[in-house]
Amino acid sequence: MAAAPDEVEQSDAGPQRSGTDRLTAFSDGVFAIVITLLVLELRVPAYHEGELLGALLDEGASYLAFVVSFVYVGVIWLNHQALLRLVRATTLALSWINLGILFGAVIIPFPTAVLASALTHGDTDDRRTAVALYALSAALMSAPWLLFFGYLHRHPTLLDREVGPEHVRAQRLRPVTGLVLYALSGLLGWFVNPLLGLVGIIVMIVYHAVTSEGLRRRPRRRSAGRRR
Repeated sequence: MAAAPDEVEQSDAGPQRSGTDRLTAFSDGVFAIVITLLVLELRVPAYHEGELLGALLDEGASYLAFVVSFVYVGVIWLNHQALLRLVRATTLALSWINLGILFGAVIIPFPTAVLASALTHGDTDDRRTAVALYALSAALMSAPWLLFFGYLHRHPTLLDREVGPEHVRAQRLRPVTGLVLYALSGLLGWFVNPLLGLVGIIVMIVYHAVTSEGLRRRPRRRSAGRRR
């Protein structure tokens, strides 16, 4: 009898492995729900007759927070798709690490709502707090990605046959960069200016969008003495 598509051959040693179909489907469903929840924070503002345009313009900061978070979740999803293309099998431990990535994604609507409220109705102190909270949430999200790459590096048999350990090793720089620079953005927003912190967060989102397919290792150049 042929094996089911979501099953892979089991080895006598090491953790039990299974295919990635169910992991991918579940993760995609979570991302779809998260990105939908973001729009629920957009509401028609209260206004008097003839003042709708002004009321909508007053909510501009809320729309900015929505756009930033929508793009952010989309970038995370693209990165997650690229991440799962690296593997041909998963284990219980790797599935738990993936849940950590999804946990980081599902909390995004909360700091988004806080940021939108602070930008629209808060003072400078409120904006400092909101930007720092958003940056902290983003920094914490980078941690399970680092664990995911570390686990794949220690268990290369889970990798797709066309993916080498060197490629996985190179990708660990990206979550480390996220941890450091998101934290720095939060500190900028708290101690210097909340808008600077928000700009730092946006820059990091662009960085992860540009590198969503992973960092490429540069081939080593042969020394002149080894050339024929």
